[in-house]
Amino acid sequence: MVRKLPPLNALRAFEAAARHLSFTKAAEELFVTQAAVSHQIKTLEAHLGIQLFRRLNRRLQLTDAGQDYFPVLRDALDMMNGATLRLRGHDKTGNLKISALPSFAAKWLLPRLPRFSEHNPSIDVLVSANDQIVDFDQDDFDLAIRYGSGNYPGLRVDRMMGDRIFPVCSPRLVEGEKPLQQPNDLRHHILLHDDMARTDASANDWHGWLRAAGTTSVDPDRGPAYSHSSMVIQAAIEGHGIALGRTSLIGDDLAAGRLVCPFGPVIPGPFTYYLVGPEETADQHKIKAFKTWIQEEVAAFSYPELSLPTVE
Repeated sequence: MVRKLPPLNALRAFEAAARHLSFTKAAEELFVTQAAVSHQIKTLEAHLGIQLFRRLNRRLQLTDAGQDYFPVLRDALDMMNGATLRLRGHDKTGNLKISALPSFAAKWLLPRLPRFSEHNPSIDVLVSANDQIVDFDQDDFDLAIRYGSGNYPGLRVDRMMGDRIFPVCSPRLVEGEKPLQQPNDLRHHILLHDDMARTDASANDWHGWLRAAGTTSVDPDRGPAYSHSSMVIQAAIEGHGIALGRTSLIGDDLAAGRLVCPFGPVIPGPFTYYLVGPEETADQHKIKAFKTWIQEEVAAFSYPELSLPTVE
């Protein structure tokens, strides 16, 4: 159905003039001249083919047709205004849907999320933990947290933080029956593996770390593997062996004393964490609020200083 409506500016001018019964006050409200309001009213009357005002000395009076038209138009404009305000405020409230890697979600993001909710009570964060790359054209997400090279064409990409990698274990292994004092001592212990790192042959596996440590007496392939980094970390906490820890995932466990680093070297992680999302929604209030908060959390994130050699 084709709606044959009068010009919107003419309708707004009529509604304001009818409410105030004054062209002058309507002009002040609409930030136009009195002559402009008068012109818009004449345009509307010509469009409708009916007179809406009686122009009396120093005052206006609605005709019968004007009195019938005014409340309907007033209510319609109020509804339009309310819908517009709700739409503009939509990005300040409601759900914020985030995709994050499972281990990062469990070990870093979720323990900190209550602080975001405390300062942004009108925004509910919904976290989906998965390893899949988000297709924002198909998947219903506002943001994704990814660990990679930062090459995400067509998307807004904000760097979060990098990583450092070094061995970690339960404190009771360090001074146990076969104490851990130098990298060669690893040959007496079980090495715990991140299955994804092993598959990708990245610098986050034992091959890369042992090479940086200059150690050839340790078999880098022996030991159990786990599908997620958080499982590797938990196995290390339980004393099942030695893991290669990433600072982003073990910082809280180091600070709490659940894990310790027996020796170095420290090597750089192969990738960096990024916040990724569509360009067209990047400036929404709820998305900017989350980005600001997470950057503040990253800046405040710390773990015990390690006096260890670093290999770049």
